[in-house]
Amino acid sequence: MGQRFYDTATGAIRDFTPIVDGEVSIYYCGATVQGKPHVGHIRSAVVFDILTRWLEYAGYRVTLVRNVTDIDDKILTRSAESFDPEFTPTDDYPASEPWWALAYRFENAFAAAYAALGVRRPTYEPRATGHIPEMIQLIQRLIDAGHAYQALDGSADVYFDVKSWPAYGALTHQSADNMQDAEDAPTRGKKDPRDFTLWKSTQESDPAGASWQAPWGAGRPGWHIECSAMATKYLGRHFDIHGGGLDLRFPHHENELAQSSAAGDRFANFWMHNGLVTAQGEKMSKSVGNTVSPEEMLSMARAGAVRYFLGQAHYRSQLDYHPAALEEAQSALERIEMFQARAAALSSTPVGLDTVPEQFSRAMEDDLNVPEALAVLHATVRAGNSALDAGDSEAVMTYLSQVNTMVEVLGLNSAAEGDDTGSAAHRALEALVDAQIAARAQARQRRDWATADAIRDQLAAAGVVVEDAADGVTWSITEPKA
Repeated sequence: MGQRFYDTATGAIRDFTPIVDGEVSIYYCGATVQGKPHVGHIRSAVVFDILTRWLEYAGYRVTLVRNVTDIDDKILTRSAESFDPEFTPTDDYPASEPWWALAYRFENAFAAAYAALGVRRPTYEPRATGHIPEMIQLIQRLIDAGHAYQALDGSADVYFDVKSWPAYGALTHQSADNMQDAEDAPTRGKKDPRDFTLWKSTQESDPAGASWQAPWGAGRPGWHIECSAMATKYLGRHFDIHGGGLDLRFPHHENELAQSSAAGDRFANFWMHNGLVTAQGEKMSKSVGNTVSPEEMLSMARAGAVRYFLGQAHYRSQLDYHPAALEEAQSALERIEMFQARAAALSSTPVGLDTVPEQFSRAMEDDLNVPEALAVLHATVRAGNSALDAGDSEAVMTYLSQVNTMVEVLGLNSAAEGDDTGSAAHRALEALVDAQIAARAQARQRRDWATADAIRDQLAAAGVVVEDAADGVTWSITEPKA
């Protein structure tokens, strides 16, 4: 069938043909590092990690760029507050922290969260502060083309002239006449309240090091121009996919598209947006008190289970968190891992990767349909358990190789590598428990129920709960009986 993805700009699923044969270029918006990552940030990272892994499996060479916004009003405000004599320090926000130190600290927090959940490093991860010259050049191109102007009040502010670009609103399919005013700067120096900021002039309250020299005066870049400059720096003026969370469509991505197109760049062929994360059907909000951070999720469940939860829904759909969500994800992941462990025990050498089932490929090619792909993965696990019960070792190895490959494509093994399940102690426990379960299975085949029950009771006393299901035997760890 070939790859097909939903394109926000056209509002339709389209056939995907890369600009350069055999290569795919992707840019997706990373974090503005003024605080710890929230679950929406990490869902987006997991989505585009799965997309990258899938395209690489499909034979493409992928260049992936994820930016870091390390200069921003929110970052400067957070830092300024920490120098206030009445400021109350917290673990997240210590006293008297320079803006660049705050940004770097939270950049590291994002990196740790990505790594914990098996999100691989992008090809390039540029910081905004490292690309000011490229931003100044892009702004100058817009001024020269008549699509940007210096503020009417004589300051060094520079704005994009929305009325000069008739296609403004194309990404989100709305008329500029119906849009809200741009709130990124006061309207006093603007031709039109909807004009958005490309360059912010230096203010007296700005801290040292937070401004750069430009032809129109000292200042710093606006948020939107940062991504346009960094995307084209690493991927060129025409690339395959631009992505990010659904909440970035407007104004951020709309403004990116307008300014890049107005400057003469073809920019992205596809715009892909992942859905938001809710809590029991409601938007997560600190004021409501229903937020759950990635850090909290990782304290409640293994990293592999958290990744499974964040990646299990279709990327364009809303992902709803509820109290049992992580338990359900962990149970699903354990069913996969149990089959892998049982099947691997039959071979003296590790079983590597092969090809995925055709149904898995069709699901992933069809707008990255991970829910259907997971259904194929679990169906293969059930078939593998049946082959194990039947003693068909050849079929078991085939299923194991397919499962291993699907798990690799979805990145579930990468998140699990940081779990305790990867430790030598866990592997030893796994081998001992599997041996006991095998002995119990033999006793049941002999109809020696007393021995089978005794083995189960011994395991339960040690904190190992054995469960018999239609697709095989699973076990999990609980507090041992007193």
